[in-house]
Amino acid sequence: DVAEPIVADLTHHDHITGMAMAALASITAPRFALAGLSMGGYVAQEIMRLAPHRVDRLALLDTTHLRDTPEGKQRRRDLITLASQGDFKGVTPRLLPLFIHPDRMNDAPLVDAITAMTHRVGKEAFLRQQTAILGRPDGTWDLERIQCRTLVLCGRYDALTPLDVHVEMANHIPKVRLDVIEDSGHLPTMERPQAVNDSLRRWLTAETWTREIAP
Repeated sequence: DVAEPIVADLTHHDHITGMAMAALASITAPRFALAGLSMGGYVAQEIMRLAPHRVDRLALLDTTHLRDTPEGKQRRRDLITLASQGDFKGVTPRLLPLFIHPDRMNDAPLVDAITAMTHRVGKEAFLRQQTAILGRPDGTWDLERIQCRTLVLCGRYDALTPLDVHVEMANHIPKVRLDVIEDSGHLPTMERPQAVNDSLRRWLTAETWTREIAP
């Protein structure tokens, strides 16, 4: 009731810049609020590099400004190999412990929803996305150029892009607020949707935006 969401299609490119350019082309409004979760956060940061003048406010959710660690790169390459060799269904079980809070691992509706989401993306798009993520740049110094109202949000128990990464990210952004979602992992939009919606509503509607980094 406070926004008209447009969900960009990020399934057709194998590099982050292509995804960002496609997303920008799909939005007719001259200026807009921009939010990205996980890989969507990488794309959002690329949009800020390409067209900062079009972004009225920015939300980065459970993402990172950093390139993958060597361990992260190897894990991603292993998933690419697994999917390429025909076991795409084996990808989600490997990722679930990184995606959700440990207490939700036996939450069948949540696990089923995440599995269904992965299957909707499909193997070929998954491979393109993983290739794009492997090739993304380090965005540390680009964060300091962000001048719009910015929300950095993450689940307190995010095992994929941990809280300390979000604190570091927030420390580089001038007009930032850090919100931490309790009892959540990497997917708070699915684990704790109401808490995330409350944060996004504040980000969209608050008359003032005070810099606040208190994990």
